[in-house]
Amino acid sequence: MDSLVVSAAWLYEHLDAPQVAIADCRFSLMQPDQGRQQYQTSHIPGAYYLDLNQDLAGSVGKHGGRHPLPDPQTLVPKLEAMGISSAPPEGPTLVVAYDDSRQAFASRFWWLMRYLGHCQVAVLDGGFAAWVAAGYPLTDAVPVSRAGRFIPKLRPELVVDIDQVKARKDLPQVILVDSREGDRYRGEREPIDPIAGHIPAAVNYPWQEATDAQGYLRPVAEQRQRWAEVKQAEEILVYCGSGVTACVNLLSLELAGIKTGKLYAGSWSDWCSYLVSC
Repeated sequence: MDSLVVSAAWLYEHLDAPQVAIADCRFSLMQPDQGRQQYQTSHIPGAYYLDLNQDLAGSVGKHGGRHPLPDPQTLVPKLEAMGISSAPPEGPTLVVAYDDSRQAFASRFWWLMRYLGHCQVAVLDGGFAAWVAAGYPLTDAVPVSRAGRFIPKLRPELVVDIDQVKARKDLPQVILVDSREGDRYRGEREPIDPIAGHIPAAVNYPWQEATDAQGYLRPVAEQRQRWAEVKQAEEILVYCGSGVTACVNLLSLELAGIKTGKLYAGSWSDWCSYLVSC
């Protein structure tokens, strides 16, 4: 299956399929323990919990942003314990990720899997709320560890660092996309990082516009229309605050059939770190 998105009905029908693994990615930036507590209370049967800070990001340093990419050697054993395999005879496993934040964290996992060379990954349309609304079963039981065999094949072409952004952002065939809300892009509000504003040359495509208010991804035709003005670019460099919600825009680009999107993993938090350091 090559779909980027699956419905709650599809997941319910494949809940016991041995070649399907489920990642619960619920998280709150303001309350970092909330997602895990929600998982322990109630989750989709068979789902394993992955924490943004502990699993889907690496150690924070002076530079590199608030959510640097995790070390593959640390992440891969966690994926294998979920039963995720990258190649026959066990795989490739189809991994379905969900959250309750309009795909903000599920998309981060989706992008990481693709970065690790695993394309059999999708997000749950509508997230956890869609599953609950459909009346499908829930559990508080934590599934036992499984024995996957995952061999990462990193795709460094999907990510850029600050030097690459500086070198490319003003080129005529390169588009730099800021995925944050408009007021943060304009520098009117900055609740997290030490400096307000945006990277020079960036255009604003707020990540929330990829979904409706309930977290359902907008139809492919709307995704294509959303990116109509930049679809001819040779490269689309995408950032947000820390490289998390930018992944929703990267998913949106893929849904629109645009394959030129790349993640500036450090994002605005990395860019800021060079402006305030002394």
